[in-house]
Amino acid sequence: MPIRTLTVPLLAAVFAVAACSQTRPPPKPPLGQASFASYRQETRQWLRQHRQFLGADIERELDYNSPHEWRPAGAPRGGVLLVHGLGDSPFSFVDIAPRLAQQGWLVRTVLLPGHGSTPQSLLPVAMADWQQVVREQTQLLQREVGRIWLGGFSTGGNLVLGEALANAGIAGLLLFSPGLKSDSRLDWLTPWLAPLRPWLRPPEPGRAQQTPVRYLNVPTNGFGQYYRSSASVRAQLARQPYPRPVLMVLSEHDSVLDVRYTLAQFSQRFSHPHSRLIWYGNAPASSDHRVLWRPDRLPQQRISQFSHMSVLFAPDNPLYGRDGSLRLCQNGQDAADDAACRNGATVWYSDWGYREAGKVHARLTFNPYFDWQLQQIQQLLAGSSAGDATLQQAADAR
Repeated sequence: MPIRTLTVPLLAAVFAVAACSQTRPPPKPPLGQASFASYRQETRQWLRQHRQFLGADIERELDYNSPHEWRPAGAPRGGVLLVHGLGDSPFSFVDIAPRLAQQGWLVRTVLLPGHGSTPQSLLPVAMADWQQVVREQTQLLQREVGRIWLGGFSTGGNLVLGEALANAGIAGLLLFSPGLKSDSRLDWLTPWLAPLRPWLRPPEPGRAQQTPVRYLNVPTNGFGQYYRSSASVRAQLARQPYPRPVLMVLSEHDSVLDVRYTLAQFSQRFSHPHSRLIWYGNAPASSDHRVLWRPDRLPQQRISQFSHMSVLFAPDNPLYGRDGSLRLCQNGQDAADDAACRNGATVWYSDWGYREAGKVHARLTFNPYFDWQLQQIQQLLAGSSAGDATLQQAADAR
């Protein structure tokens, strides 16, 4: 989840003294393991020691935030490594991953350093820490199954794209709301601002800072490292277009990203003919036949607009689905609507900040097109597998 908008008053904070003393962040989780099993076990133990648990069911919260693996019934046809975004957790892929495993893929998720415990854990983290875990787990999965895809949401999309541009052995990419470019013109300030103003919105007593599966508040340094990941991958793409298949998913009304920039980059820098971009919103201004479009205003489902995160989750997700237990009422609306949402009022769904008279809007946290989107992913993976097999057969014949 990259920074939404840095407003002009924050410019003055660059020259301010740091805010009041902060809670000392926990140490970074261990990396460098020789196997995924060791990585998962050590990360889970680290979470057990350092996570701020919100309820009595500690094991469930550990499951939500720990790296996970889904194995297919038979021999894997390949692997898929999935990387969450800023402030999120491996729970981001709880609906997508098992469906891919059912199609024969060995699927794994990672926990980016600074996540899963408390928001303060992001205070000392660096982009290199995130790149390290992606690189290590990519190599482990490649050694086990050979042919792998990388997938990422938001900041995770930047990280896996950067890895794929440097690693010719990656078969392709699945990019969900990739954070190539923020919608803020001032995001470049965040790495400089972080040492002086640790929080854009300092933690407040009585205001929730996290849920069982994600942070609700992120230190300035988290946004700064997101910015570094976006600037890095844009520079890489300028030097080197991405030549292998990609499926990219964008919401037109994403409240944190410049999605039109990413749409243009897809047509200009992602050249593979089998690549696809799914666009949720109004009909896109693109002549690229590889762009697939679905409207995101669905009044019959009380959906006004899709959000940054809605592309990931199925409508029956127990937390984020249509009848899920975790409703995100903190959605940029006024206090009365926020209270009504929390008190169980009938809500509509939207991205952050959308308002419409007479309607209370919670965040849209599920994708009504989830099954169709999954079909597009599976078709791309299957088509790429068939193409690879044909090339291998031709090579064997020679």
